Amino acid sequence: EMGNAGTLDLGLFSLLPSLLQNISDNHPLDGSVGTQSIHVNAFRGMVSIRDNNVLSEWDGVLDYKNALLAAKLFSKMACVLAKMDETVFPTLDDIVKALDHQTSKHYPATHGLTYTVLPNRVKNLAQFGAPIKDMCRAVPTYFAQQQKEGTALAIDPDSCFEIQILSFLGLSICGEIPGL
Repeated sequence: EMGNAGTLDLGLFSLLPSLLQNISDNHPLDGSVGTQSIHVNAFRGMVSIRDNNVLSEWDGVLDYKNALLAAKLFSKMACVLAKMDETVFPTLDDIVKALDHQTSKHYPATHGLTYTVLPNRVKNLAQFGAPIKDMCRAVPTYFAQQQKEGTALAIDPDSCFEIQILSFLGLSICGEIPGL
């Protein structure tokens, strides 16, 4: 199942020429998928997602230069930061193509990833750059750690917040967020 995962892991540099043709720095790409509105700034390697699904409202930033995912979970009034697993996450180019509707509508089966929230609060948000700092500064922020498949500890499913990255990937962010 994971056999072709390596082919997704193209360096950003091999993608930059084609990306910059599609999107000049002054014309970031905007689009929407379902309840999500998506803004891509290819030059900065950033994708921001706003999902106003009533049941699981969240904002997200995918920072491809630092392989970092940040998500603000409205119902939990908290932000989580996690490393993006680049073998599973869609590339910046995948997202651009999906928004451009150049791709066929047959997406690969979504992978499901589970993250566990770690108890320590993140003290210095500024180190992660302005978009993440601005999104998360009003709420407590925690690191979350990806669970390797087959090693999921006994996780209380009621503690999980489900987010979907466009049509590519489903994430479950699980664990009691301290202080709530």
